[in-house]
Amino acid sequence: MQLRRSPRPHPEPERRPASRPAVELRQVRRCYGRGPGAVQALRGIDLVLASGSFTAVMGPSGSGKSTFLQCAAGLDRPTGGQVLLGGEEITRLNENQLTRLRRSRIGFVFQSFNLLPSLTVQENVLLPQRLAGVRRDRRQAQELLARVGLPEHGRRRPGQLSGGQQQRVAIARALITRPEVVFADEPTGALDTTSAREVLGLLRGVVDSMGATVVMVTHDPVAASHADRVLFLADGSLAGELWRPDPQTVADRMAALTSAGRYATGAAA
Repeated sequence: MQLRRSPRPHPEPERRPASRPAVELRQVRRCYGRGPGAVQALRGIDLVLASGSFTAVMGPSGSGKSTFLQCAAGLDRPTGGQVLLGGEEITRLNENQLTRLRRSRIGFVFQSFNLLPSLTVQENVLLPQRLAGVRRDRRQAQELLARVGLPEHGRRRPGQLSGGQQQRVAIARALITRPEVVFADEPTGALDTTSAREVLGLLRGVVDSMGATVVMVTHDPVAASHADRVLFLADGSLAGELWRPDPQTVADRMAALTSAGRYATGAAA
């Protein structure tokens, strides 16, 4: 079956204005465990993500996608190498410094929404400001709720909203601190097709209208086709990239990577 989505022009990479990279990884490695049983989750990743770009990260199960996102976002420490956010090396920061950085300069959107059920929608949006110890800007929260199409839902509880609406609240929450980078981990994985399309349109708008940078881990070729660039991981290493992605080409690349991995496993056995 042909995979389709509404066509949208993607900017050519050579047309992007030069700017300081939003995220940079230099020979990033992540190893879990020691000795013969150690698992090499990332094997020397070198990568530059431009400011104001939308990047999708894909790969077969066990390829290192989640580890990549966690290391790039300062949620996990690499075993080796450097991670830079806006030119600042974050791998040298202590835990308190990393916490402050994540609360002020990074936004997160997760598959499971991670909204607090005891708080109202507006209070959930304002939570990063509260945790960062800055004045809660209710007007800004209302503006963000309007941007994501929920201007009248501020006093409701998350449990009164649909899954798609809850994810839109999560996007508003991610934007409340005006982050440099928004990291999204399978943001459409729990949504129906219509809600997923709306959420992807919002993430696209975060880049096109607000100038933020979005890095999204996904398994869905249609979701990936909303990005400017798709990065493919396999066995902890970069296995290629695709500019101006369309769903069918992304799906074909993924099928080839998955088949190659199965073949290698079979050959090794």
